[in-house]
Amino acid sequence: MEKADETSYLPGTSAAEHMSPAYPERAAWGTAQTLRAWQQEAINKYFELNPKDFLASATPGAGKTTFALRLAAMLRGQKTVEQVIVVAPTEHLKVQWADAAARAGIKLNPNYSNADRLSYGAGFHGVVVTYAQVALKPVQHQLLTQMKPTLVIMDEVHHGGDALSWGDGIREAYSSATRRLSLTGTPFRSDDAPIPFVQYMPQPDGTRVSVTDYDYGYGRALADHVVRPVVFMVYAGKMRWLTSAGEEMEARLGEGNTKDITAQAWRTALDPAGEWLPAVLRAADTRLSKVREAVPDAGGLVIATDHDAAKAYATMLETITGEYPALILSDDPGASARIDEFSGNTDRWMVAVRMVSEGVDVPRLAVGVYATSSSTPLFFAQAIGRFVRSRHRGELATVFIPNVPQLMQLAEQLEKERNHVLDLAKGAEQLLDAEQALIDAANREESASDALTTEYRYEALHSDAHFDRAVFDGAEFGGYAAVETPEELDFLGIPGLLDAGEVRNLLLHRQARQARRSAERQGITEFQPERAESPEALHRNLKEQRKLLHSLVGMWARVSGDPHGAIHAELRRVCGGPQVSQASVSQLQKRIDLLRKRLNG
Repeated sequence: MEKADETSYLPGTSAAEHMSPAYPERAAWGTAQTLRAWQQEAINKYFELNPKDFLASATPGAGKTTFALRLAAMLRGQKTVEQVIVVAPTEHLKVQWADAAARAGIKLNPNYSNADRLSYGAGFHGVVVTYAQVALKPVQHQLLTQMKPTLVIMDEVHHGGDALSWGDGIREAYSSATRRLSLTGTPFRSDDAPIPFVQYMPQPDGTRVSVTDYDYGYGRALADHVVRPVVFMVYAGKMRWLTSAGEEMEARLGEGNTKDITAQAWRTALDPAGEWLPAVLRAADTRLSKVREAVPDAGGLVIATDHDAAKAYATMLETITGEYPALILSDDPGASARIDEFSGNTDRWMVAVRMVSEGVDVPRLAVGVYATSSSTPLFFAQAIGRFVRSRHRGELATVFIPNVPQLMQLAEQLEKERNHVLDLAKGAEQLLDAEQALIDAANREESASDALTTEYRYEALHSDAHFDRAVFDGAEFGGYAAVETPEELDFLGIPGLLDAGEVRNLLLHRQARQARRSAERQGITEFQPERAESPEALHRNLKEQRKLLHSLVGMWARVSGDPHGAIHAELRRVCGGPQVSQASVSQLQKRIDLLRKRLNG
């Protein structure tokens, strides 16, 4: 990666002027770490435009904070601004921003509260606040901004659309700021809430698309070795649960079921009482041990849906590893200190609820377990961003996910970059292309699934897990392994230090090796991939399954003389499960197999 010139100074200043004691932030800037190539490029772009508003999008882990604070020091050194205000999503990030600013020679007060009115303490150059804090008293923050020429840095600016009051608050508070720098590290919002201070360009189809002044995506960051390569370990399994109507349901993760069945199967997998999650945690801990052979302080993070699940997962990890993990709960006043402590030690695991995804900056995190029901592109990108921050060239990140269509699609499209699209005329987001259409459909399905899991009563009965495949760089590897087999260990044992090219080659090699082993176990002397797969025809979707079942029922009716309804009732009695319209792929397959046996004599 090309490095920035360490001897370059503020525009229009000499080295002597730059290091003058009159501007201590200049001295700090001069001795700071060398900028990455993209950071210097973005700063150059900024001064080319010299704008009031500037939107920079950089993948999580690329170094947005360093870029923003270097730019802030330069603007202060030029006397363009005197005061710096940072708006962050969470309280924990306020402290991180203040610490980073101090290293850049800018003193920010992270403890400023609305009760302090217009005074944030002598010796500070500004404050760090949250979006919620600004929304409570926007007029006060407007007055604070108008005290001096001010640069406002809005971290993860998409949060400006989280609530109407948040967007209105920052718009009112910072409309009079001298300069505004908006940062984002994830795809923009999937709704129609406009983001304050973001420009939208009209399109021929009537939509408006957000305009970014500088982009630095995951693909380029990976090529620059700024972020780690991410390998997704995908686990499937059979799930059984009882509906409120008393029907026993059965489905496998990864089947082409309805969104409701998929949501229920997914929820069953994440149930602490089942066997799916413990098996995945054991596999993840095995992977972490392998990574720690090359990266001794590597840590793991389990992202849970809620507090109860997080506590249960922490207990599981204690059983597996012999040590209780760091448990991060959003209502715990000591959560920030616990995150900082974990970041600085060498403990193995941390467990947190899903809200922590954007508030955790622990560069040593190298293994993750995605044990939450959230599937929006925004959250997924934020969560994966916790693992991609690169410290040393060659470090590899591994994230374990369930085989759920929405997550599989997001994992395969990790490198895709998207803009925020508004259709003001229709009041709905427009679809730019087929990929965006699928992403938005996943968002809508998650909303339906969330409503289902909160309103639809059910009881988890059983779950098991098996390694399904690895996903890397949009490609899939594996598909022949089961849990705790040599094939699974082939993938869990990938070295913790590998370049992206080496990862792909090794995955291809291990895929071929495990396929041969699987074929040998089945007595196949000449390996044919299609013959080594599961004999169950689970590739068909529900529509095809139902059509085939109805056809077979018709054939059996002609043989037996029984009416169709009676045959369907007998199939339900023998094979279990609800009526055809509500049955899963697995349940329909059982009925299909039974009818085929009868028809074959």
